Amino acid sequence: MTDFAARRRRVRDALAGAGVDALAVAPGDNMTYLLGYHPHPDERPCFLIIAARGEGMLVPALNAEEVRAHVDLPMETYTDAEGPAAALDRLAAALGIRPARAVMIEEPMRADFALLLQERLGGAVLRLAGPVLAAMRMRKDPGEIEALQRAARLGDAAMQAAFAALRPGMTELELARVVEEAFMNGGAQSVSFAIVASGPNAAFPHHQSGSRVVQAGEPVLFDIGARLDNYECDITRMAFVGEPNDEYLKVHGIVERAVQAALAVIRPGVEARQVDLAARSVIEEAGYGPYFTHRTGHGIGISGHEPPSITSTNDMPLDVGMAFSVEPGIYLPGRFGVRLEEIVVVTETGCRVLSGLSRDVRVVR
Repeated sequence: MTDFAARRRRVRDALAGAGVDALAVAPGDNMTYLLGYHPHPDERPCFLIIAARGEGMLVPALNAEEVRAHVDLPMETYTDAEGPAAALDRLAAALGIRPARAVMIEEPMRADFALLLQERLGGAVLRLAGPVLAAMRMRKDPGEIEALQRAARLGDAAMQAAFAALRPGMTELELARVVEEAFMNGGAQSVSFAIVASGPNAAFPHHQSGSRVVQAGEPVLFDIGARLDNYECDITRMAFVGEPNDEYLKVHGIVERAVQAALAVIRPGVEARQVDLAARSVIEEAGYGPYFTHRTGHGIGISGHEPPSITSTNDMPLDVGMAFSVEPGIYLPGRFGVRLEEIVVVTETGCRVLSGLSRDVRVVR
């Protein structure tokens, strides 16, 4: 059972060291991390505020009963007719932060929400909460790692469903629907994305699945993700309709070796950029460096993309419990692309790959 109160205490402990009076987050992934829940986000201001004196929430009245069913915290509410200003004033006074010198806000936060906080807290200086929240969220506890593992198993199942359905004559969107149905039938809270990129479309790293018809003699890139128990999965695999040609197999093999090289260097203390360098060097030495056009990976957890960023310039040392993707790719404009993606968790001695699915190209005959 996750101790969300302990997470909020860690935030409170960090505030004094950062020289700020409070931290405020709106409905979204940071609130989920700190409460295990967040109400529906819309244009009505809603905040969790953590201060030295205590913590509390500003909640639109129409959501109040639902929030109380999930969260046992002091709460100030307001109706649409009243507006949030007076309720926020009451909450700030109760927490001893009216006025406040400096307040941390999450990134991103709606500009009108941030300006409301600044105005009602007496012109407080606003600072970004990344140094506090990102540092906490990067290091997953055992419960989070198990949640990521469950999500990864769901991703494997959805990928297998896509492979089983793939036939020439299907459109990318039809295959995307197969992925989405597999995710939802497997218990996903939501589908985050279903990229199906066939033939030359696979040369676009973030292709938007469309009406193109899959043809024999070409590859299909599947990059898919969903949310399960508040944690994300993300996996990329390749299929080929018919027998893969020699050029495709060559490029696929280079990308596979790049994945292996990156996985081999991951361990505590290694800088994130060294993981990127390991993958990138394989691709550059094979003569395809200009066609690897993005970072090697991104963090994952409650958010699909979060720190750490596995780039050539990030000198952050890896630590036990960090979870991120390893996803090198080669993209040949007008022809095809290959990307392979694993989600890994840093362990005491190396890393744990969460997917159990082979990275070999799936041949559909």
